[in-house]
Order: sequence, then C-alpha cells, then structure tokens
Amino acid sequence: MVFEVLSLFPESFSGFISSSIVARAIKSGALQVQFTNFRDYTANKHRNVDDYPYGGFAGMVLQAQPVYAALSALLKQGNAPVIYFSPQGRLLSQQVLESYTRYERIILLCGHYKELDQRVRELCVSDEISLGDYVLSGGELAAMAFIDGIGRLLPGVLGDPESANSDSFSGEGLGFPCYTRPESFLGLEVPQVLRQGNHQAIEKWADDRSTSLTRCRRPDLTKE
Repeated sequence: MVFEVLSLFPESFSGFISSSIVARAIKSGALQVQFTNFRDYTANKHRNVDDYPYGGFAGMVLQAQPVYAALSALLKQGNAPVIYFSPQGRLLSQQVLESYTRYERIILLCGHYKELDQRVRELCVSDEISLGDYVLSGGELAAMAFIDGIGRLLPGVLGDPESANSDSFSGEGLGFPCYTRPESFLGLEVPQVLRQGNHQAIEKWADDRSTSLTRCRRPDLTKE
C-alpha cells in the first residue's frame, strides 16, 4: 500500500516512519509513504499558501490553487481516494481503517491554519475524517494515526497477525486486560485462570472482562 501525504511540514513524519511497526512495514515492502509539500506548487512568487478568509472571519485559510495543483499532479498518476483530516469529518474508527485496507494507494491531505478553501474539498476530497471532538494545529498527527492504524492490519506486518483480531474495537467492544511475567508484582497476582491452561475458561474470562470494560467505560458501544 502506498500513502501519498500532502503536507506543509513533511519533516514532522521523520521519526514516525523510522520507528516501530511503520518502519517494519516500510522495510518489508508492505507499506510506502511518499510526501508532497504543496508549497512547491504555489503560483505565488513569495511561496505563500494562505490568505485571509472572505467574510472578515478570524484566522487564515489555505488557498485553493497550490493544494489543487498538488492533488491534480498526484491524481494524474492514477485514481486514489483523497482523505482530508478535519474536525468536521466523520470519526475515525477501526471499521473505517479496515474499509481502507482494500486500496493500493491513498492520498492523505493534511490541512493547516484555520481551514482549507472549501472549493478544493468539493472538487477533490472523497472523504473527511476526524480523530475526535477536538482541534489540532494540523492534519499531520491524524495522518500518522491513520497510517499506523492501517499499517498494522496489512499482511506480514505484525509478528502475530492474530494479535490485531483481539484488539479493542476489532469486535464489538474494548479489549481485555493482559498480563505477562512475573506472576506476582508489588502484591498483585496474575489471575489464576490465565495460568491453568484451560483454553475454554480463558476465552470466557477474556470475553467477560471485555464486556465488563465496555459497559463501564464505553456504554455507547454496547447493543443494550
């Protein structure tokens, strides 16, 4: 899978793509991340990409011309969904991530300043996604979250692919508590059921803990 990232600050991704799961995915060839700075496409001789909004509102708005030109150049190389990260978008979820694993190429547009000129959104953007009910300075962190979330779902990326199937939101709720050695830590013990090797009992324990956590912390995810 290839991610084409449009950003004013591609250098902010340097640590992200060179560490952990994403670095492993890139090294294995399962994932490619390519960057375009849409400032390079501005027709403005001073390389400005923002201007004051019509209507006298506060803040600055990304101009249509440089962003549209950069997107057009990428889309000429082949069709791909264009995702714009915005607090006005639909909420990112595990189901959204899974739906995008079928694509071979995705274009991620990272906004900045107050907003992006609405006309680019209408002409080029196929989906708008939000990380949550809050505002960030730009779309770079959201793009990283999106790439990481999809990357771990790609074949051959995780050491144990079954691990992703038991994560929070992979089913209908939150994941269950996990333990590793030692069996006792500061007076707290690993639950006995996990040490007995009864797989049916362990599975029931995990389901019960998952259901309990979901009801307590995310009742909006329950069907009741």
